[in-house]
Amino acid sequence: MSGVWMFKENGVIHLVENPAAESANGRQSNNARRKVLVHTPTDEVVTSYASLEGKLAGLGWERYYDDPQLLQFHKQSSVHLISLPKDFAKFNSVHMYDIVVKNRNEFRVKDM
Repeated sequence: MSGVWMFKENGVIHLVENPAAESANGRQSNNARRKVLVHTPTDEVVTSYASLEGKLAGLGWERYYDDPQLLQFHKQSSVHLISLPKDFAKFNSVHMYDIVVKNRNEFRVKDM
């Protein structure tokens, strides 16, 4: 991941992946490129948690039901845990890259 660290007036910093896409009030403009998660073997864009869960299950990931606010997946053969927001609309590039790192050669992130 790359980007620019931006300082707000209150002293808080945050990473902006595409600084040109940010408007003056800190929100992304409509022309910002959206990132999508792609399942590499099928070249299919992941458009829902149902399709993602099926692909992760095929790779040995099991669903955890400990936290009602999150969708969590664990692989018994590793110490990794994938935690995603319950609402797919809040699924962002940070979550996508987490999946990519923990499933090399199976997923990639691309700009739409």
